[in-house]
Amino acid sequence: MADTRSPEQRRKIMQSVGTVDTGAELAVRRLLFRIGYRYRLHKTGLPGRPDIVFPRKKKAIFVHGCFWHSHDCSKGRPPKSKLDYWGPKLERNRERDRQNIEDLHALGWDALVVWQCEIKDSEALAKRLVAFLSKIRSTRLVESSSFASGS
Repeated sequence: MADTRSPEQRRKIMQSVGTVDTGAELAVRRLLFRIGYRYRLHKTGLPGRPDIVFPRKKKAIFVHGCFWHSHDCSKGRPPKSKLDYWGPKLERNRERDRQNIEDLHALGWDALVVWQCEIKDSEALAKRLVAFLSKIRSTRLVESSSFASGS
């Protein structure tokens, strides 16, 4: 389906997108709370300022929007216009995400990336979150496979 919005309408939509308390982030937080986990939010001082933090466990969760972080799903497709702007911008976002997770790992933290498109299946997401949070700290990154493979 073609986007029939004017460039001005599209610009206003893009400007309205927030960086904290997004719909996906709120959904993950509600799910974590419902299954009994308590957490801290947007911990300053940690690389990437993770969305959800479990300081005692040294675990951090990033809730990424599929478009802004170039996920390999239908919501993560790059736009068809202004590729000279969007291509480098989205690539910088991906590189910054990789660096933040590496930096967290170097500090002894485990990190999990939850993608916006994963929110739909709350049962599967709950299992993934419990597995991540109940696991003893590892020496490797814990991410979704598409992020780890760089797609």
